Parts: sequence; structure tokens; C-alpha cells
Amino acid sequence: MEKSQVQQTLQALKQSSPKKNFVQSVDIIVNLKDLDLKKPENRVDVYSQLHFTRGKPTKICALVDVELQEQAKKHFNTVISVDDFGKYTDKRTLKKLANDHHFFVAQANIMPKVATTFGKVLGPHAKMPNPKAGCVVPPNANLEILKDKLEKTVRIRIENQPVLQSAIGNEAMKEDEVVDNIITLYKALVSALPNDVHNIRAVYLKTTMGKPIKIEDQTEQKKGKEAAQ
Repeated sequence: MEKSQVQQTLQALKQSSPKKNFVQSVDIIVNLKDLDLKKPENRVDVYSQLHFTRGKPTKICALVDVELQEQAKKHFNTVISVDDFGKYTDKRTLKKLANDHHFFVAQANIMPKVATTFGKVLGPHAKMPNPKAGCVVPPNANLEILKDKLEKTVRIRIENQPVLQSAIGNEAMKEDEVVDNIITLYKALVSALPNDVHNIRAVYLKTTMGKPIKIEDQTEQKKGKEAAQ
């Protein structure tokens, strides 16, 4: 996948997408092939660190003890002290918490209590604090740096269906930033697949309300359509 192809497709997407009174996201859709997901070794669960944000808020919930409470309140959307874990016994409340946040950060020395209180819901939602994303932190962690990192982090998770769809930017962002995010995420996915690029069937871009457009040489595609007329 060449940078010029991504640029051409993104420009075609902006031209064809219906204008709305809100800023639409730009999604990447990757269809995979020859990937037997019944075999655990073929499943993908990695984090991609982008160079730019995706142009939308990243909601983070912190599960902490006294050492990190003030920092967490400053940088994260929701902060739950270990002393208040006992208030979270209702499954409906826990599900709402899981659905309302992209990432959960936990203080390492209280992880057993985190698992006991929140694991039954966060686990099935794939939202448990994950060390691979840097979300299990020591009591002296710098949460400002972590927040900046998570705002540029995308989880690539393929378990049941051979497809990845993820918001990668929005139509108000600089084109170069969206293109960079697309290529960065694509490379991270390819490197995590068992057969590299040979597991890629097709890659598309779409806006929130627009139709998907396949990433390919849009100039050649346009010439082909003109020649067929």
C-alpha cells in the first residue's frame, strides 16, 4: 500500500462523502483472507502507537489508590479510588462504565482488587487494564505522559471475524496526519498477521456517513472508467 494511493483515496473519499453538520470520522476497514481464526495462534491482539491523535476524545478511567488519585483526576475522565470499589457491585453500572471508556488504567499494587471487582465485566468487554498498552502502572507513574500515549493508541483485535474496522482520523484533520495514521496502523496489522501482507484481501476508507472506497490507484481507476464509457 503506497502513500500516494492512500492520499488519492482519502481525497476521493472527501469529495464523494455527503456533507454533514458535524465532523465525520475517517475509518479504515481491512478485510482479511486465509486466516483460520479457530486457531488461537492466528488471532491478533496488539496495540498500535500512532504519531497523531484520531481526532476524537479518548475516554480513560483510572482505578487507583491514594498515591495517584490527584494526578488521575487532573488527566483522566473518571477516577475510582480503591476505597470506593465496594460501590461497584451492580452489573448494569459496570457495563455502562465499560461502554463509556476506551481504556482503563490501574495502579499495579491494587490489581488483585481491580480483577475481583471489575474483571467479571471488563474482561468480556476486552477492557481490563492491559500492561501491553501501558495501562498497569506503578504508584509513581507519570499519568500525563500516559494520557498522551493512549490518545494515540489503537487496539488491533481480530478474534471472530476476519475484518478490522477502526476510526483513524476525521475529515477536519490535516490530510498528512490522517494518511500517516492509516499507514502506521496498516503496518502494525500486517506485522501481526501470520502471513504478513498475504493475509490482506482489501483495504477501504469511509467516513461516518459515506460509502467505503477501496485503497488503490484512483488515477488508474478513473482512467479505466473513462475508457469504458
